[in-house]
Amino acid sequence: MFQRDYFMRMIGQMTEAIGQIMQLKREMKHDEALLIIDELLDKRFGLSGKLIRSLSDKDLIGVMTTNGVVETDNLQAIAVLMKQEAELLESQGKEEASFVHYLKSLHLFMRLSLLGAAPTLVNPAKEAEQLLEQLKLYELPEETKLLRAEWHEGESQFDQADNVLHELLEDGVIPKEEVIDFYRRLLLYDDEKLEAGGLSREELEQGVEELAGKTQ
Repeated sequence: MFQRDYFMRMIGQMTEAIGQIMQLKREMKHDEALLIIDELLDKRFGLSGKLIRSLSDKDLIGVMTTNGVVETDNLQAIAVLMKQEAELLESQGKEEASFVHYLKSLHLFMRLSLLGAAPTLVNPAKEAEQLLEQLKLYELPEETKLLRAEWHEGESQFDQADNVLHELLEDGVIPKEEVIDFYRRLLLYDDEKLEAGGLSREELEQGVEELAGKTQ
């Protein structure tokens, strides 16, 4: 009962804070909105805002895991705040800092989606999709592309995962065996699921054959 009350209180507080931030953004009071984010990051999650910003998404998930249970609600709130901060920094013309925050938010939303986190504040999968669209004109880091391929596969967007993996293969980031393993995993699905994901069994079998015959 206590845990549920704490959870509902946290959701209420975060929803109210996000509303304040968005209102300040509309009023062009960007510095005031950033201060609210600073206060939330410093006081809400048992870590300093500086530490939250400096930790990688993987390390942040590690810190937010207790007895094997990931605190997905807190991570979702952090991802939302990172996205809000990115938008505010972008409005101030701080594109480089904004991009870093967008990436962190994207990584967290993709990882939350892969963990099957419940959509408490927002829907992690939809947020990830929206951020990928926002960042489509940017060259994403290799680690982001690797996570993106995993996420697309988890979302059954097989054709998109295939595109990312081939890009990584052409850039020499991953070996051909990784793409072959991906195709073989997909071949375990029925034809209906494959077609819904944008690939056919014939394409997968052909892909395995072509890659297996290539010298690395």
